[in-house]
Amino acid sequence: MKIAALARTAALVTAVALIPATTAGLAQIDGRAGPEFSKLFATYQRIKASYVEDVSDDKLVRGAIDGMLASLDPHSAYLDGSDLQRLETMIEGNYSGLGLSVVGEDGAVKIISPFNGSPADEAGLKAGDYITHLDGQLIFGGELDDAVQRMRGEAGTSIELTVFRPGREEPFDVSVTRGVIELEPVTHELKPGNIGYISGNEFSADVGSDVSAAWREMQEKATGRLSGLVLDLRSNPGGSLDEAVALSDLFLSSGRIVTQRGRARNENYSYSAEEKTRGDIAEGVPIIVLIDAGSASASEIVAGALQDHRRALVMGVRSFGKGSVQSLLPLGRDAALKLTTARYFTPSGKSVQEGGSKPDIAVPQLTDPDFALREKYQTRESDLRGHLVNELGLKDEELEQDKVDDPRFQLTAEQLKEQGIEDFQLHYALETLRRTTKSSVALLD
Repeated sequence: MKIAALARTAALVTAVALIPATTAGLAQIDGRAGPEFSKLFATYQRIKASYVEDVSDDKLVRGAIDGMLASLDPHSAYLDGSDLQRLETMIEGNYSGLGLSVVGEDGAVKIISPFNGSPADEAGLKAGDYITHLDGQLIFGGELDDAVQRMRGEAGTSIELTVFRPGREEPFDVSVTRGVIELEPVTHELKPGNIGYISGNEFSADVGSDVSAAWREMQEKATGRLSGLVLDLRSNPGGSLDEAVALSDLFLSSGRIVTQRGRARNENYSYSAEEKTRGDIAEGVPIIVLIDAGSASASEIVAGALQDHRRALVMGVRSFGKGSVQSLLPLGRDAALKLTTARYFTPSGKSVQEGGSKPDIAVPQLTDPDFALREKYQTRESDLRGHLVNELGLKDEELEQDKVDDPRFQLTAEQLKEQGIEDFQLHYALETLRRTTKSSVALLD
């Protein structure tokens, strides 16, 4: 895919902003870096002259680039060829595969989240799972791109995944039938009691307008006024910063939404309410936002903005903790850098980097029989090698949760199933809205 074409649709890809890379805009190389470049070139020469097998220049140069970026943070990367094709696929909004958001972590393929309703989701794959084998072949230590390509394929064909789930003693095999993944970023439903339910699966183009349309449609279907709203951002890996702002703006009538701060002056920017939407479209209606360990980046921006302005109650478990913004910097016609260029901060000045968004009410997903063990060993941003450190110097003990058993959350998955409850967190949110006055749920001043 050509960079020029990608530039026209950059707002559709995950949290990246396209920044033209001109010669004048490039940072000046410190003169003291000369000896370091000499080491790099000397290493290249030694490999070319003495390695046991002939090595192509492309392989060595790509390895050097990948090594530089890997030393920075887990989200910066060099993109060309199939990597850019994957971005194009995301822009088009559909592909044939399993429906997974994955990341490479120390040689392993880690699931950030399965897309709601995807083959992977229906097969029971969870955020935090590690894929170790594909069709019986070990993929640990291989290229992430190769694993992704193998998981994609013609709809209707199957692939067997060997999965290690933290908390379980043994890996297990799952056969998943590929399907056409049509990325549906927003779904909605009117729940009993005139409570609206909106699920955001990702922050691609027009999410803000899609949520607004969903709200209007539920208003028309409701018998009278809507009495509450659940905004479900669980397993939402993020996306466009602009769309996170647009969604937050729908439910805020004033104040700051998010601040972006980078090293370059043009990376410092503040986004405020009413830049995209006038007023609060759900004024006076209590809102609960659901988050979990798969809620990252743009999801955390929305949760943080509504929480800091006391417009919504945040419920669930601590989010992933990705508080950085990646920009796409073109390198010629067929390659680009996805580079971390800024951090973002909630209206109160808090960074979710490492610590994630903490819910106002911690509600475990009791309908998942593996939840307790998975949560104990759940990997978040702070566990990724080379992650950015929270500038506030958050201590590990400040991230620990209360270990005292909550009497409200004692039922087992089997007991809840007998009661017909398939999603305990959603059930608890709906029941909270039904039994609580709007002033104590919405936290309005």
